[in-house]
Amino acid sequence: MKQHPYIKNLTQIKTILANALKEDIGSGDITAKLTIPIQQKAQAQIIAKQNGVLAGSAFIKMLFIRLDPETKIKFLVKEGNYFNKGAKIAVINGKTRILLTGERTALNILCRLSGIATLTRKFVDQIAHTSAKILDTRKTTPNLRILEKYAVKIGGGYNHRFGLYDMILIKDNHIKAAGGIINAIIQAQKGLKVIEVETKNLAEVKQALSLKVPIIMLDNMSLNQIRQAVKLVKGKAKLEVSGGVNLKTVKKIAETGVDYISVGAITHSAPIIDLSMKIVN
Repeated sequence: MKQHPYIKNLTQIKTILANALKEDIGSGDITAKLTIPIQQKAQAQIIAKQNGVLAGSAFIKMLFIRLDPETKIKFLVKEGNYFNKGAKIAVINGKTRILLTGERTALNILCRLSGIATLTRKFVDQIAHTSAKILDTRKTTPNLRILEKYAVKIGGGYNHRFGLYDMILIKDNHIKAAGGIINAIIQAQKGLKVIEVETKNLAEVKQALSLKVPIIMLDNMSLNQIRQAVKLVKGKAKLEVSGGVNLKTVKKIAETGVDYISVGAITHSAPIIDLSMKIVN
């Protein structure tokens, strides 16, 4: 299988899939073993029960192949494309027991990731006429971050930091504990990573700008404050808006001229896209 360019750590993903299967199967699928002959084969289809954007198809292929390398799965909708309610998403051929055993884990992943991609696409579409980018956050399901951030990219969004290790983000609690924003920035500049600092008002924006912080977060600021910050910074730093962002507000925020808009909701509150799997013969 050709690796998708957004899949950065295949080993980690395989471990996630293995643990997800172990969680559901445990010592074995007792219902399938008792009701289905071991060599029986079948075809199943994954059907959309609502509109959405597909994300996670590569992982579903990996999951079923892990259960049985002879399983054949073909997706009829391309990753990242829209589909309508009633659409046939995929056709799976293999041993009936394998199809039934993998059904729920596969659907859980596909429904969840397609939900994230779908909600992300809605935000991206709202700001398509601007140069702003939609960013995700660390508000993800524990142990599933790599999958959920993948789904954000499939939906057209961009990944912020993956964890505490890949960039410096000075937030309000860091500022308070460090004795103020100036001291927090000066201490952070001793590190070797890109620095971003959270600001609550224009005074803090000026302080961050004076210390040449490359990325300044405007946290829970009003539209008027955001516009003033854009004029104040004049491109000397990248600006990210956080807080108070939803599908009703994101367009006006993007039109202020900021560079990034982070949206925790695209991962922590994305509703699943309802999909089902049916044995057809």
